[in-house]
Amino acid sequence: MGEWFGKDWSGAPFVLFSRAHWIALGLVALGGLALLRLRRADTVWRDRVRYGLAIVLLVNETLWHLWNWTTGQWSLQTTLPLHLCSVLVFISAWMLITKNYTIYEFAYLLGIPGAMQALLTPDAGIYGFPHFRFFQVFISHGAIVISALYMTLVAGYRPRPASLWRVGLIAHLYMIAVGVINALIGSNYLYIARKPATASILDALPPWPWYILWIEGIGIVSILLMYAPFALRDWQKRTNKSIANV
Repeated sequence: MGEWFGKDWSGAPFVLFSRAHWIALGLVALGGLALLRLRRADTVWRDRVRYGLAIVLLVNETLWHLWNWTTGQWSLQTTLPLHLCSVLVFISAWMLITKNYTIYEFAYLLGIPGAMQALLTPDAGIYGFPHFRFFQVFISHGAIVISALYMTLVAGYRPRPASLWRVGLIAHLYMIAVGVINALIGSNYLYIARKPATASILDALPPWPWYILWIEGIGIVSILLMYAPFALRDWQKRTNKSIANV
């Protein structure tokens, strides 16, 4: 039992798109699909799931920090909650508790594509199934995705055209602030100081600093793709209304 939580891991290492990886991705997908059924549930069950997701996010992140602390890995340079998904854990929990719409805009437009990328190329290091780190990675990012989907599919939230500008502006301001912090303490939050050591989509991009421009482009495309279903629905409504008025 102890080795499942220790820093040293003698079990099977994490392997990208291994059976364990695919099972974890499948469970996240099933969690998202379960929300379609939850739409027909009563308010009591909806609230239980909403608060339950918030608790899962906060407890899982707390355990992550405790694990780093007890194994001597916690540091200002690596463990502050400044990465995109680390921030999204806390604000997604607050979104679920308060039903805050502004946070929803970020959770949906940035949280889902960001967490999906982390699910497909997780930063699990050497820790494969059944180490704590393996579960922590997939629970954290999976819960971010499911939380944003909950607010969309169950609570009925949706992004608006103005959401694109707000999310884009604040995301850039945040990236600048994190860049200053990286320069001050020698960290690599948001991976804008250098590429991560583990496999990621950044491996296919040019070297620093040019890959940051690619991150910008990928981020813009991701936001537009996340908004596309709503834009299409709005266009269809306008078209149908115009036809009806003819």
